[in-house]
Amino acid sequence: MKHKPVQAVPRERLLSLDALRGFDMLWITGGGYLVTVLAKYTGAGWLQTLAEQMEHVPWAGFHFEDLIFPLFMFISGVAIPFALISKLEKKVPKSDLAKKAFKRAVTLVLIGFVYNGVFSNGFENPRFASVLGQIGLAYFFASLIVIYTKSFKQSLYWLGGILVGIGIIQLLIPVPGIGAGVLTPEGCINGYLDRMLLPGRLHGKIFDPEGLLCIVSAVTVTLMGSVAGHFLRDKTTNDKQKIKTLSLIGASSIVLALLLSPFYPLIKACWTSSFNLLTGGIGFLLIMAFYWMIDVKGWKKWSFFFRVIGMNSIFIYLLYDMADPAHISKYIFGWTVLWGDFGQIVSVVGSIMLVWSLLYYMYKKNIFLRV
Repeated sequence: MKHKPVQAVPRERLLSLDALRGFDMLWITGGGYLVTVLAKYTGAGWLQTLAEQMEHVPWAGFHFEDLIFPLFMFISGVAIPFALISKLEKKVPKSDLAKKAFKRAVTLVLIGFVYNGVFSNGFENPRFASVLGQIGLAYFFASLIVIYTKSFKQSLYWLGGILVGIGIIQLLIPVPGIGAGVLTPEGCINGYLDRMLLPGRLHGKIFDPEGLLCIVSAVTVTLMGSVAGHFLRDKTTNDKQKIKTLSLIGASSIVLALLLSPFYPLIKACWTSSFNLLTGGIGFLLIMAFYWMIDVKGWKKWSFFFRVIGMNSIFIYLLYDMADPAHISKYIFGWTVLWGDFGQIVSVVGSIMLVWSLLYYMYKKNIFLRV
């Protein structure tokens, strides 16, 4: 991975896409923890409710925290039509675009190995599956579908086919000694395949939330993002039509997910199709709202804070594991402990702004990490 100077805001770049990516990344840079600290300090009931949303559900169900990862994958999918279709229209060979997507996937998989510490401790008990690896591989397969399908309608068939196929696999194919459709950590077919085929350590011990079948399933979230990107890029429709289409698809996906959930639960850890439909549907509504506010209405100033974050998202993800900004901020804001719980709020805000200041410096210097 290397950095190279690019324009701060490329001419054809959707400002709303960078802002939404930044909004998504804010929650892993301390935004979620800030809500928790505020809830503790104020005791406000509505903040307590929000604070509960800042934790993953143990297994089945859905909290806001469960949206952060799939939303990032959805956003990466939105960029596919802008990055690839425009090049196909310029007669760039499909094989060249496929090779570029493959190199990106391999790079993210390798960075994921480093992030997991695969190369440390003499390769002892390594974990090969990773968040970055899943993002890269899902982007690669979604890109192949977009590149090699002859029409947009065919890519929709792929999307529907994978969603239905994952549902059939998870609900109807029996796990030896357990049976079919037992969507528990022990009984889901995702875990069975990971235990049988995935080498190394599994994050969930008996399953991995970024395991083999999870990667295939998560392709649908990235593909749903590419559908949103297709409509946003469509020059034959006006902004009002785009917003209406994105809203309708998003709401329909959410309703369908909720209708399926009583017998096909929302489970992030094994990426059920119902979970993918829910998070993809929310992704449609969020990109619609950000697009309407920023790119249509022109309300851009408020989004600058998020755009600075969103344009260096991979850097942020690695920074929080390898440098631990929260630990560094203690040396600067440690004195706030004298203020009790309020001091903790100041410390968290200070930590967030410390990271944002670094990102702003990189933004001004046109330094962006690309893979």
